Amino acid sequence: MGIWFYLVACVVVICVQGFLKIKHKKRLPPSPPTIPILGNIFWLLKSSKNFADLEPVLRSLRSKYGNIVTIHIGSNPSIFITCQEAAHRALVKNGTVFAGRPLALQTTQVFFPNQYTVTTSPFGHNWRMMRQNLMQVIQPSQLKSYSRCRKWALNILKRHITEEIESGNKAVPMEEHFNYALYALFSYICFGEKFDERTVRNIQRVQHGFLHNFIKFNVLNFAPFLSKIVFRGLWREILKIREDQVNVFLPIIKARQEKIKGEVGVEEFKAYVDTLYDMKLPSNGSKLRDEELVSMCAEFMIGGTDTTVTTWVWCMANLVKYQEVQEKLFDEIKDVVEGGEEIEEEHLKRMPYLKAVVLETLRRHPPGHFILPRAVTEDTVMDGYEIPKNAMVNFLVAEFGWDSNVWEDPMEFKPERFLRDDDGKFDLKGTMEIKMMPFGAGRRVCPAISMATLHLEYFVANLVRDFKWSLEDGCEVDMTEKQAFTIVMKNPLRPMVSPRIT
Repeated sequence: MGIWFYLVACVVVICVQGFLKIKHKKRLPPSPPTIPILGNIFWLLKSSKNFADLEPVLRSLRSKYGNIVTIHIGSNPSIFITCQEAAHRALVKNGTVFAGRPLALQTTQVFFPNQYTVTTSPFGHNWRMMRQNLMQVIQPSQLKSYSRCRKWALNILKRHITEEIESGNKAVPMEEHFNYALYALFSYICFGEKFDERTVRNIQRVQHGFLHNFIKFNVLNFAPFLSKIVFRGLWREILKIREDQVNVFLPIIKARQEKIKGEVGVEEFKAYVDTLYDMKLPSNGSKLRDEELVSMCAEFMIGGTDTTVTTWVWCMANLVKYQEVQEKLFDEIKDVVEGGEEIEEEHLKRMPYLKAVVLETLRRHPPGHFILPRAVTEDTVMDGYEIPKNAMVNFLVAEFGWDSNVWEDPMEFKPERFLRDDDGKFDLKGTMEIKMMPFGAGRRVCPAISMATLHLEYFVANLVRDFKWSLEDGCEVDMTEKQAFTIVMKNPLRPMVSPRIT
């Protein structure tokens, strides 16, 4: 009886909300068959099995209605921009209007209260200040100061891989080791400390508690005041995950603050959390509260770890599948780096094929098939259609990188395509034009592009130089995708790894 009460109550609430919204009818972008108040819910249920099937649905809508389409969830329109040219006009040429964020969902507010993070904050003074602060920490000129952090994390990773080889394991759980290495790296950069394995595992655990349950908790965003009654267990679970996150992060944040005050044993570089203690928000002149400090640090960890790990795994999967690409990359690394010499950031600048491999991975396997939704900051008109203020706007990231009108053989993995483009230089920010946008584009383009690409190049170069990656005879790499927090391999790759003899 409980679930039927919930469903009936939700329909009633949606209907009441729809009748209360008395507005003139706008000429929105075209949409599939719509039922008043309920929108396209039944059409979507008929057309797709789950959210992962939304992309083929949007392809069919694009062929029927054009490059901008609307899907109504209840009485609220979601606009989908499905081609690169329209995305460039929206995000770059009209960037301020498309720089908003939708109101935070109830589950998002649990982990990011008051939306005081770079990712969730509405467009405005608070967002500008938080973004500028983050940019000062991760700008290209600052990245060199974290070289010791990268070397430390790399040594941990190489030790774990070597232990797997020496123990006789034929197949190495690659993603598990990559994930730990990046959490070790980013906990060092974020908090300025080389943590022991127990602490890193705790940080990893509480972060994954949120990320790995992200989809499951979505049901709580639909009529939250009712879901708190019907799904009491789920609400208790999400609040417990947040409590665990605060209990792990806050003591670390406080301990670092005390160390900074005493200036005892502080690393030479400035950790991310060090920049947050005295930050004052322009909106009210106040400092960040403890929970908001936790959210800012959690955001920093999320942005640097899971999406990068996902791309890294896809990259190594393609190097395993295409052995000729792996050997060509190995030859380039040998030409640039002397035997026994450490790979430094300066070496990476002289490896165009390495850059091409990373770019091709980002094109063919973007970690998210959609960027985080935008919201327009004011009523606007695009291609003759009205987009109302605060409407949610989505962009098809994966489709842009797979467009056969832009890319030759788009579903093939061909790093060489990036060597033909302006001597290997490629505008990932889409400033002049958008060909692909794994990091977004415009005002809210991911600020950590330089850091993400550096880490991908650094770790891939070291792993290919020191180890050979392959599969047992007769085995193949399964490139089937699965929607998790990011788009991951449905069947995780466990390659055979052997030390290279140099």
